[in-house]
Amino acid sequence: MVYFEGEKEHKDLIPGLPNEIAELCLLHVPYPYQALSRSVSSTWNRAITHPSFIFSKKTLSHPNLFVLAFHSQTGKLQWQALDPSSARWFLLPQMPSPGDACPQRLACAALPRQGKLFVVNGAETLAYRAATNQWSAAGGPGRRGFVAAEGVEGRIVAVGRGGTGVYDPESDTWREGSGLGGELERYEVVAAGGRVYVTEGWWWPFMFRPRGWVYEVERDTWREMGIGMREGWSGVGVAAGGRVFMIAEYGDSPVKVYDEERDTWRVVGGGRFPREVMKRPFCGTGLDDRIYVACRGLNVAIGSVEVVSGKGKGCGGDVIVTWQVVEAPRAFREFSPCSCQVLYA
Repeated sequence: MVYFEGEKEHKDLIPGLPNEIAELCLLHVPYPYQALSRSVSSTWNRAITHPSFIFSKKTLSHPNLFVLAFHSQTGKLQWQALDPSSARWFLLPQMPSPGDACPQRLACAALPRQGKLFVVNGAETLAYRAATNQWSAAGGPGRRGFVAAEGVEGRIVAVGRGGTGVYDPESDTWREGSGLGGELERYEVVAAGGRVYVTEGWWWPFMFRPRGWVYEVERDTWREMGIGMREGWSGVGVAAGGRVFMIAEYGDSPVKVYDEERDTWRVVGGGRFPREVMKRPFCGTGLDDRIYVACRGLNVAIGSVEVVSGKGKGCGGDVIVTWQVVEAPRAFREFSPCSCQVLYA
C-alpha cells in the first residue's frame, strides 16, 4: 500500500475498494493510459508517482512494439505502438520535428528496459518516454550525418557519413567515437553482444559486393566484418537472444542465423516465415528471445527463438523460430514501416 507522509487521513483511491485492491487496478491500467490517469485526481497522481508504485509497475511492464510508419497517400510519418498481448494499437503523440521529415534521415534507437525511444534527426535528438507518453528534446550531436542507430548497453550508438557518435542518456551528452572504416551506400545496423554490426547489404543493381564493419563499444574500435557475414546479409537483420538473424525480403528464402565461429549463415528450424500475410518492405527488431517484424500494412510477425542444442551464442546450433502473426486493422493498409523498436511499457 502507498502511504503519503504528512497526511493524517488516507483518501480512498477508488471509493468502495480497499486501497490495496485499488492500487492493483491502477497498476494494470494499460499503456499509454497510465500517464493520463494522473490527471484524475491529486490522490491518483500521488499514488502513481510514488516510488513504490513505479517499482511495482516496472515488474508488471511487458514489451510493446513501436513502429515509425510512413503513409503512402499523405506522406506523413507517425509512431504507432502495438501491445502484442492484446493486439491493440495506440497512436503516439506527434514528434516535435516536422511530420514530413525524410525517413532516411532519421536514426532511431531504443533502450527497452528504460522505456525510452530516441530519434536523431540531423543536429537534433528527440527522446520519448513510455512512462509519460511524451516527447522531449535531448542533447544534440551537432551537425553530423547520422542515418542509423542502435541501443547498446545503456547507450545509443549512431553511425553515418558523419562518423560515429555515442550518446549517454544519463549525462545527456554525445561523444565522438572512432571513425568508421569507410563510407557506405546505405547503412544496415544491428547490435548484439556489445557489438554494433554495420553493413550496406546487397542493394540493387547488385554490381558491388557489400562492405561492412563491426564496432566494439567498450573498446571504441572498428574492425572489418567477416566475409561470410557481409556477403550473406541479404535481407533485414535482427538481433535476438545474443544472435543475429536474417530475414530475406525477396524470394522465399528461409530465415537464417549467423554462426560467428564459422563466419557463415545457417537456416533455422521451425515453421516458415509467414510470407503470405507479410508483404515487403519489412522492418525488424528483437528483444530477449523474440523477433518482431512489421511489414506494409503493419501486420506484425513475432518469432519465438528456441535453442535446442549448440555450443553457444556464436554457434548456429539447432535454432528454432516459431511464428505468430498479429494482423493490423484495415485502416493501416497504406502504412509502411520505417523503423521498429521495442520498449517495456
